[in-house]
Amino acid sequence: MNPILLAADSGSSARSLTITLFVIFVLITLGITVWASRQTRNATDFYAGGRSFTGFQNGMAIGGDYMSAASFLGIAGIIALSGYDGFLYSIGFLVAWLVALLLVAELLRNSGKYTMADVLAFRMRQRPVRTAAAVSTITVSIFYLLAQMVGAGALVALLLGIKPGETFLGMDADTAKVATIVFVGVLMIVYVVVGGMKGTTYVQIVKAFMLMCGAILMTLLVLAVYKFNLSSLLGEAATKSGKGAAFLEPGLRYGKEVAGDPTQTFYNKMDLLSLGIALVLGTAGLPHILTRFYTVPTARDARKSVLWAIGLIGAFYLMTLALGFGAAALVGGAAITKQDKAGNTAAPQLAQALGEKYLGGGTGGSVMLAVIAAVAFATILAVVAGLTLASSSSLAHDFYANVLKRGQTSERQEVQVARISAFIIGAVSIGLAIFAQSLNVAFLVALAFAVAASGNLPAILYSLFWKRFNTAGATAAIYGGLVSAVLLVFFSPVVSGSPTAMFPHNDWHWFPLSNPGLISIPIGFLCGWLGTLLSREPADEAKYAEMEVRSLTGAGAH
Repeated sequence: MNPILLAADSGSSARSLTITLFVIFVLITLGITVWASRQTRNATDFYAGGRSFTGFQNGMAIGGDYMSAASFLGIAGIIALSGYDGFLYSIGFLVAWLVALLLVAELLRNSGKYTMADVLAFRMRQRPVRTAAAVSTITVSIFYLLAQMVGAGALVALLLGIKPGETFLGMDADTAKVATIVFVGVLMIVYVVVGGMKGTTYVQIVKAFMLMCGAILMTLLVLAVYKFNLSSLLGEAATKSGKGAAFLEPGLRYGKEVAGDPTQTFYNKMDLLSLGIALVLGTAGLPHILTRFYTVPTARDARKSVLWAIGLIGAFYLMTLALGFGAAALVGGAAITKQDKAGNTAAPQLAQALGEKYLGGGTGGSVMLAVIAAVAFATILAVVAGLTLASSSSLAHDFYANVLKRGQTSERQEVQVARISAFIIGAVSIGLAIFAQSLNVAFLVALAFAVAASGNLPAILYSLFWKRFNTAGATAAIYGGLVSAVLLVFFSPVVSGSPTAMFPHNDWHWFPLSNPGLISIPIGFLCGWLGTLLSREPADEAKYAEMEVRSLTGAGAH
């Protein structure tokens, strides 16, 4: 029996079990969402969960928000296919939390109310800054949403056992992927519209628990195969990868040295640096992570929640090493790319191989695959709900209430607009995700990190720490970083000009790097600095002093 692709005799049982487990999870989370809707009475409940979560609960929810499909599916896939170079993602995502903890977590919790723009607009003119923040939040969220939905689509053909020439409910594999993307999009809209922040947070807590249990189980089984000898695991992974010793050395995917082409070698090394910078700085600018700091009652709880999140996330990313190298060793690179060229199904394929080895052949493989598949779908649903909530909240609170209505609107109207916004953002994300199915989900998230670090992070840091900073500087930082990042991505090999691009049969790329962070992040900081110095608008020093006291002490915080 082939240990990689679903065997014919166990295909129907795996399919039934997968669907059953997924339906159970969806029903449980919908129940939580309906319960939370009855506890949502005002804007604070909808946007910030009534600021009622403990540091531990919020830490679990942050972990649930952060450990996305990119972490579980994408990173495992990149490590399985690229070895040492895939490890960069694990380290980058983890180190990024130190930046978030040291620079923004407590200060943001004390200075804001519901969204990132509350901090940026505290001492600026409201309308231009909130408009810019809303545009940036929605852009970053949609990039991130694409990754989750692409991950959902990649799972489907494997989980439902649809092979070439076969159909399921009248759908071939490609149609099933599209249908899944639409289904996930509809579910995420329901979570946000009905449950708000309370429902979304509890869904994320449940998902974080499930994901950690699944990752721990798979890690222990992988290590048990090699009698907890890491050297044996890595050696087998290198052999089965088809790349030999190079699999365990840097340069297989990033920073490649191209013989006889020093220019391309230089670009490859710069791309590696760009990716690293984007991963490390991006977290502190992610809107859906920043809004989580508002759900706790005090700054102390905000710090606690980040510490809990770091512990949870750190343990998880260490386990992605076992999952990635385990998939390379037990599944093999050829079988992984046969199922999904970007490697997004490496973790579920590893689960099936482990199940067949330890749980009794094909049926055991089907059971293990179904369980991990349900965990993966839970991961996707929880993260897309958080992203949709962050972007719809920004559209309603920042743009509608404070820009269009100039603050003259009721909380009820604002929440109603947030719910309508969730439908719009969900529809846009569904449409774009259908075109991005060929890309690795971890890579898509790295692009979201680059956009967040380019537009949001400069504006946040300048607002918190630079007295001279003004409205012109804030809008210049956000738009400068955002536009440069998106334009560079559009003209990069990610979108056109390469076999794995979104449009592989077209070529309009001129920017040589796959990740724009190396260029766009400095542009964001430079635009904020120049915009401030070239503007004649005086900085509001009294407001800055008030913000400084509030951010550092918590006095007057919401």
